[in-house]
Amino acid sequence: MTLGGWFELIASGVITGGVYALVALGLNLQYGLMRILNVAHGEFLMLGAFVTWTALTFLQISPLAMLPVTFVLMMALGLAVHRLVFRRLTRTSPNLDVFEARGLMVCFGLMFLVQNFAQMAWGGDLRGYDFHSEPVAIGGAQFAANKLLLLALALAISGALIIWLRLTLMGKAVRALMQSPTGAQLVGIDTERLHPLMFGIGLGLSGVAGCLLSMAYTISPSMGEPYTVTALIVITLGGFGSMTGSLVGGLALGVIEAVGTDLTSPSLKALLSYSVFIAVLLWLPNGLFKR
Repeated sequence: MTLGGWFELIASGVITGGVYALVALGLNLQYGLMRILNVAHGEFLMLGAFVTWTALTFLQISPLAMLPVTFVLMMALGLAVHRLVFRRLTRTSPNLDVFEARGLMVCFGLMFLVQNFAQMAWGGDLRGYDFHSEPVAIGGAQFAANKLLLLALALAISGALIIWLRLTLMGKAVRALMQSPTGAQLVGIDTERLHPLMFGIGLGLSGVAGCLLSMAYTISPSMGEPYTVTALIVITLGGFGSMTGSLVGGLALGVIEAVGTDLTSPSLKALLSYSVFIAVLLWLPNGLFKR
């Protein structure tokens, strides 16, 4: 393979990895802070994609204009879900282990509920639209303009979240809760306010990822589940509770999948991902960025 071919291959993996990172950041925020292993996370990505498709198809609203709209809509939905479900679970669960188990079962139910709602609302067919699909030449390789835009926005949003968590007072409170929930409460951090807010932001990021994906790929009601599994692999690779780890892990997994499938077969993509997952659990159980 020529140098230009390798560049194109790795760049395509980075593009995919940017979306992986954005989805993983939202899921890591939920699990790292509240111990909610939200297996329905990808379904909200799917909702964000369909909301964007509907807005463009019927109202002629640009997907770029829908980015903040999908974030706000999915965040509001996340706040409602937390208030109706997880706040009650927190109060009725005798300990954290019971809360995690109950929360996992609730998320499975939520996953099937959202999937069936999407099938009733939009049907089971593949959907898509044409948005800046013209080729752009970079370094002798050609990429679709929408995929380059997808990568740039995904990295910008991921970087903004990481900077916000590091530099703002609320971000420091979130990181304190991740490191020591008891210690954070002792110094006056309000978990009753931060938990639903971060759960909502996590789902908002998932909705934004769905909006970005719809610009370049076809969408369907069943598209969310594979992204949930991929996000779990990414946060295991990067380290639970590490936002930087989610970003690096997402980009790394995208490149590994791209190079691996090119050298072997595209049908082995899932095998490569799960092999990385198992290897990390065996040799780096705390991930690349230990917390």
